[in-house]
Order: sequence, then C-alpha cells, then structure tokens
Amino acid sequence: MTDAANDPAPPGRPVVLVPTPPGFWMAVLGVCMAAISPLFGFLVGTILGTPAGDQVFGPAFLGLFIGIAFGAVGVVAAVIGGRRLWVALHRDGTAEPAS
Repeated sequence: MTDAANDPAPPGRPVVLVPTPPGFWMAVLGVCMAAISPLFGFLVGTILGTPAGDQVFGPAFLGLFIGIAFGAVGVVAAVIGGRRLWVALHRDGTAEPAS
C-alpha cells in the first residue's frame, strides 16, 4: 500500500494561487461590522431589561447607540478598505482583477 501524502500530484493544469488585493478583507469586515453592530447593540440593550428608577436613557437606547457607534467605525473601515482596493486594482491602468 502506498501513502497518499507521498504520491506525486497527477499531471494536469497547474494551480496558481493569487493573493487578494490590499484592502479587500478590510472592506469585507467593515461591511459586516457595519451591518451587525447595531443588531448586537439592540440585543444587548434588550437583554439588560427595563431601566430601574428614573433614568434618562434606558438600556435598550444605550445599547443601540453603542451598536450604531461601532457600526460607524465599520463604515469607516469599509470605505478605507474600498479605497485601498480601488487604488490597488487601478494602479497605472495595467492591473486587472484576477478571474
């Protein structure tokens, strides 16, 4: 019996790994953070329950506000990542996206 790890790769088309351009992951994570942060903020605010006594802002409001603030950070990250991605893909007009 032969070990599959020691067998050479079968002949055929070679696999070429192309790295993602700069800014791609920052843009993706920024969009995800911008979309999910307000939801988690509202979830945390509702888990904390109703305000005790006379409070100006309840826990749901504070949780949603903090979630929106984190979402704004995600939007900024997405814009910066998108700009880096745009510049990387349009540098000198010669670079084309990999297909």
